[in-house]
Amino acid sequence: MQVHVLKSKIHRVRVTEADLNYIGSITIDEDLMEASNIIEGEKVQIVNINNGERLETYVIKGKRGSGEICLNGPAARRVAVNDIIIIICYCILDFEEAKTFKPTLIFPDENTNRLK
Repeated sequence: MQVHVLKSKIHRVRVTEADLNYIGSITIDEDLMEASNIIEGEKVQIVNINNGERLETYVIKGKRGSGEICLNGPAARRVAVNDIIIIICYCILDFEEAKTFKPTLIFPDENTNRLK
């Protein structure tokens, strides 16, 4: 049996941009991607603390050290600049492996989106 488990989480970052005219995705500062073990193109769930919206999209690498968190395309309608979001990734593991798996969780400064 296989189960879906939490793989990575970027907890409480501030949306810096919302670009409706882009083709889709979320752009994330490369430092945050590395620290949270999230790769470009990976599927993520976005949870908006401000309005309760939840959506899924994929990741695009942002400029390292920029603090950039930009929702692109239709997702831009589900956030406002300065909203606080949580970015979550899941993986599928065998049941026994899932019992001991430890996810990567990071807690950046929510004002700067930089690692503490």
